[in-house]
Amino acid sequence: MSQTSPAASPDDPPAPRFRARHALLKRLADVVCLPSSRVNAFERSVTADLLIEILREASTEERQRVSRRLSSLVEVPAQLARLLMRDEPEVARPLLTECETLSDADLVDCVRLSGPDHRLMIAARKAVSEVVVEALVASGEVAVMEAVVGNRDAKIGHASLEALVAVTRDAPQLVGPLLRRPELRPAQAYVLFWWADAEARKTILQRFAVSREILQDAAGDIFPMAAQEGWQDPLSRKALQFIERRQRNRAAIEKSPFTSLEAAVAAAQHGMTREVAEEISYLSGLKPMTGAKLFTDPGGEPLAILCKATGLPRAALRALWRGLRRPETDETGAPSPAYERTLLIYDMLAVDRAQTVLRYWNWSLSSALTPDLLKAIRDGDEDAIDEYSLPQRAAMLAFSKEFGRN
Repeated sequence: MSQTSPAASPDDPPAPRFRARHALLKRLADVVCLPSSRVNAFERSVTADLLIEILREASTEERQRVSRRLSSLVEVPAQLARLLMRDEPEVARPLLTECETLSDADLVDCVRLSGPDHRLMIAARKAVSEVVVEALVASGEVAVMEAVVGNRDAKIGHASLEALVAVTRDAPQLVGPLLRRPELRPAQAYVLFWWADAEARKTILQRFAVSREILQDAAGDIFPMAAQEGWQDPLSRKALQFIERRQRNRAAIEKSPFTSLEAAVAAAQHGMTREVAEEISYLSGLKPMTGAKLFTDPGGEPLAILCKATGLPRAALRALWRGLRRPETDETGAPSPAYERTLLIYDMLAVDRAQTVLRYWNWSLSSALTPDLLKAIRDGDEDAIDEYSLPQRAAMLAFSKEFGRN
């Protein structure tokens, strides 16, 4: 076998063909394949042990033949299955691709101890459980992840989804298939948005920019309760800020040098400064760090979301575009594709749905950034990712490049 047999040399004489060995392998495999009404568990186990000893020194062709014979079994002796699953790819293939009764433990064992070809075959199986998918994703092989994400019968758990979302930063070919997965949640899509291309961003906003109407109806009577308590509870205050209908921060106007959000945007048209950007952020109900992420995004779609969520007209979107010194036309005089895409997103989104996306970003990209999390981002501490909340993990992914990680 691949683990024990020396590589054959072109000058070596051909291996002798023993009819007795061929017949014995077939008979032993037949016994192992007998139904439980014909052979008990101990007899099957002893036969499997004997078969394993012969297979260790048998030819590739002989091992392939046994593997094919066993692939249709309802119950394959575990030790025999493990031996053949970890054999050369052509030997392991019948079991890994056709045998539906292999245990998760044996498949995970094969994922960890075999090669990329074996992992690809497992990723393409008719049914792949969450625990096996987790082991496949942990291999770090993009081709294997592509096979998993493209396998409709694979069950991708939450931890694997978060790992896949992180991988898409450097493997954009995974973005499209991942967006088609039914398991993907809005929070994960909103994070993936930041490094997705224009078409993927449009898909994310069409599919995941959800309404908060149900939340608003459910929590409508809680707002006056929180107000009576002076908004002293930070947990309920943060959640209610996400749910409420109003996007603009009315209290910020009293402290702002601008009379309104529209006035701040008008000032930005002549050149976006850091001070003006911060005022627009405050007046829009955003933290400056969230605003900075939106204004520096090269695609422009976040500007459309900001304007639609705050009730700003198309003219305000153009003012921000000009203030950021972005071209409205290309070198031929035709409308800039990036600007046209931004206008399309503005026209496509409803106000409430744009607010959902904007509020999630503000929630995850600013309030979650504690000093400990900032240190973890700088150190690349993804091994401890389970210690962090959902918004903290979102911030870890979204701000990884801004804070010096590769």
